[in-house]
Amino acid sequence: MSKTSRQGENTVGLLGIKEIGSDSLLTEAGEELVYFLVKPSNLAVLSEASVSARVNALMHILKGSADLELLCLNSRADFEDNKAYYRMRIAKESNPAIRRLLQQDLLYLDQIQVSMATAREFLIILRLGSQSVGERLPYLNRIEKSIQEQGFAVQRAGKEEIKRILAVYFQQNVVAGRLEDFDGERWVIQGGDS
Repeated sequence: MSKTSRQGENTVGLLGIKEIGSDSLLTEAGEELVYFLVKPSNLAVLSEASVSARVNALMHILKGSADLELLCLNSRADFEDNKAYYRMRIAKESNPAIRRLLQQDLLYLDQIQVSMATAREFLIILRLGSQSVGERLPYLNRIEKSIQEQGFAVQRAGKEEIKRILAVYFQQNVVAGRLEDFDGERWVIQGGDS
C-alpha cells in the first residue's frame, strides 16, 4: 500500500478491523471474532496427572470446533527501558545517597517484574460463520458452556476488554484505564447550546 493511499486511513482500518462491537470484532474481510477470556489454572500447584488432564480438556475444546483458536498474550509490563535508564543514572551519579536511592528503585522494578512473570492471558477466539441473529446467542452460550464443562473459568470479552486485548497484542501495552475509541476523545466536550 503506498503512502498516499494510506493518508486519511485510521489505525483500526490499517489493522483490518471494521468495527469493535459490544462483544465481538468485525474485520474488513467480513469475519466476526468473539473472544472468550479463559482464566488459567495455577499449574505450579497441580500434580503431573492434573496438568495432563487440563491439557487434554483444552485439546477437546479446540478439537470440538474448527472455528476456535487459542491465543496467549504476555500481559505484563516491560521495564527494560526504565531499568536501563536507572543503570545509566547510577553509573553517572556522584552523590552516594542518590545512587543508593536509584539502586533501590532498580531493585523495586526487578521485584515487580519477577512478580509479574506469569501474567499471561489465555483467549479462545471464535470465528463466527453465517449464523443468523437468532442462532448467534444460543451458539455463543453453547461454546461458553462447553468451555466451562471442561473445568475452565471463562468470560466473554466485551468492547473494553477487546480494545485492551488489541493494545496488549499489538503494543504490549498493559493499560489500566479506559481506552478511547478515538484519539483525543476524552478532550471533546459534549455540550449543549453555545
